[in-house]
Amino acid sequence: MAKASRTEALLWSVALPGFGQLLNGKYIKGILLITLEFLINLKSDLNWVIITSFHGDIPTIDQTKMEWLMFYPCVYMFGIWDAYKDAGEELKPNASLPFSFGAFIGTIGVVFSKDFLGAVWLGLLGIGAGVIFGIGLRSILRYRSVH
Repeated sequence: MAKASRTEALLWSVALPGFGQLLNGKYIKGILLITLEFLINLKSDLNWVIITSFHGDIPTIDQTKMEWLMFYPCVYMFGIWDAYKDAGEELKPNASLPFSFGAFIGTIGVVFSKDFLGAVWLGLLGIGAGVIFGIGLRSILRYRSVH
């Protein structure tokens, strides 16, 4: 079986953490990430939160189990990073920054979602902002190392 491209592995992991690992032939890691995804999803009531959020009804924190939901951005972004890392040739320096900042700021978004936008929207915005910040920081560090 041909090795997956980085983009293909990344996109499958965006769909569900663990799918990119399965595509890369890392079956134990893939099954572990899928299991974690389902466990966190089930224990935090994430599907209910997603459904109500997409219908415009921002659920209150009482409707979620924050102690489980706070794990989700890190597991999600790790699954994407790991699939991306394993799919291609050698990585450039600081390639992990967009993924790690996405996980960090996404988790902060979930923590502060009680007061603004709810866990789904503020978590997603946090992941997006973290990825953009990480790309910018990675670019600055690469530019400085060349000059």
